[in-house]
Amino acid sequence: MSTEPRQAASVILLRDSADGAEVLLVERNPKQRFMGGAWVFPGGALHPDEDADHAATAVRELEEEAGIALPDGTELVPFSRWITPEAEEVTIRFDTWFFAARAPDGIVARPDGGECVDARWLTPAAALAAHTEDRLALVFPTIKHLELLSKTASVEETLAAARERPVEPVMPKVAVRDGAAQVLMPGDPGYDDA
Repeated sequence: MSTEPRQAASVILLRDSADGAEVLLVERNPKQRFMGGAWVFPGGALHPDEDADHAATAVRELEEEAGIALPDGTELVPFSRWITPEAEEVTIRFDTWFFAARAPDGIVARPDGGECVDARWLTPAAALAAHTEDRLALVFPTIKHLELLSKTASVEETLAAARERPVEPVMPKVAVRDGAAQVLMPGDPGYDDA
C-alpha cells in the first residue's frame, strides 16, 4: 500500500551575478535519514498548526534552514509541484510546491547546523557540472529543476517564465528495466505502463 504524501514547500532563491542567475542550495546533514548529504533547495513539510499555506511553509523553512528572512511583500512565484513516486519500499513521500523568489540584496545564508550544514550560491550550470564531477550530491528533482533554471539567464527572466508557465503536478515513476532502476517522467516512453 502506498504511503500518503505529506504536504511540503521549498524556495528556489535566486540572485543575479556576473555569470548569470545563481540559486541557493543547502547541504542536508549527512546524518539525516531522508536525503542526507544531498544539496537541495531550502524547504520542508507544511505544519498546519503554524503555516497558513504552502508559501508560508516555504518562507519559514528558508529562515529555519538557511537563516534568511524574506522581507514582507517578496513575490513567491509558483514554479513547480513534485510528488514523490509511489512504491512499496518508499515510506517517506512529499507533495512539494516549489516557489521562486528574488533574494534580498546582500543576504548571507547561515545554515542552521542541524538539518542543513552548508550553503552555496551557484549557477544552475555550475551545480550540474559539480554533480557530474561527483563534487556535489544532487537528487533527481533538484537536477531537473536546475536543468530548467539553466535555460534562463537572469532572475527576472526566470521569474517571468515561471509566471507564464502553468504548474502541473509531476510524479516520476521508477521502472526496472534489464535489472536497473530507471526514473521516468510524465510523457516519457513507458511512463503509463510503469
